[in-house]
Parts: sequence; C-alpha cells; structure tokens
Amino acid sequence: MATTHPALADVLARHEPRTTAERADTDRARALVAAGDAWGRAGRLHVTASAVIVHPDSGRVLLRRHPRHRSWLLVGGHGDPGEDAPLDVALREGREETGLPDLAPWPDAAVAHLVIVPVPAGDREPAHEHADLRYVLATAVPDSVRPENPDAPLRWLTPRAARETVTEANVRATLERVAPLLER
Repeated sequence: MATTHPALADVLARHEPRTTAERADTDRARALVAAGDAWGRAGRLHVTASAVIVHPDSGRVLLRRHPRHRSWLLVGGHGDPGEDAPLDVALREGREETGLPDLAPWPDAAVAHLVIVPVPAGDREPAHEHADLRYVLATAVPDSVRPENPDAPLRWLTPRAARETVTEANVRATLERVAPLLER
C-alpha cells in the first residue's frame, strides 16, 4: 500500500521499540501514517519530531523551557509543509530553537525513543496527542547556544540534573536512554 509519507513510513518500519508501551505507541503511529496525513495538525493525533541535544565532550544535555507548557522539555516540534523526514524536522527545529549551527545525529541517525504524549488544550487548539519521534543530536560548540526568544531559555545540564529538572515522565524516559551514551 502506497503512503503519502514514504520517509516517515520508512523510519517507523525500521524503528525497534524497547518496551511494551513504546510498541503500542509505534503501532499507533504506523496506523496513523497508513491512514493519511500524519503530519497534519487538524487530527487529534499527529506526528512531531524532537531531540535531546548533547555535547559529548562534556557529557551534558540541553533542555528548553517551553513557555506554553511552563516546563523544561526537549527541542522539537511540528513538520512544516512539504517535510516528511522526521530527522530533518528535528534538525530544523533544533537549529531554530537553539541557534546551534552544527547539529548532527549522534551516535547515529536512529530514533532514540517514540512516545505518544498528550497535549492540553490551548487558546487556539483543542487537546490532542503528539506521536513524537525523538532523536539524539550533538554539537561541538555548546557555547554558541542562543534561545530563539527570551521566554524560552536554554540550560546545559548533566543527564542526572536534567532528569531531576523535567516534570514529564516521558521526557525522563528519553533522557534515561541517552545518559548511557554519554558515559562511554
């Protein structure tokens, strides 16, 4: 069966979930892609892509304070019209939200974690869910970080401090997957 999202379908086909919950979320994301416009924001579930940005030399991770959610989260977001590859979305969003010019997949380009997260209703949208594909991106120039706006500050933290700072269990789970990569 042909899909309107070949790059996304390929990424999901290659993703190997690590837990029962991630398997269920991956199955839902695959069904979403098979049904049509997975990136479109009109549906109650749509795809997003995000990243844990790391500086391997110092073993730190970068968190972004999200103004709407009032919590520390990963960088990332929605695909723009015409985008289909989730890694490209994560890279673009990472550059836009941090100003880091050299972001690259690390240690490889595989999805580190796929999780469906609830998004509360806002002023312009009803409550919905994001099927978030999470990557690890590295920078060699952590001091070049610049927030895209003053309401979204950025903080470099150790993986442990980052896990203690975030309030969402799904973000902690992603950080737990990344921490061992930085200890090598």
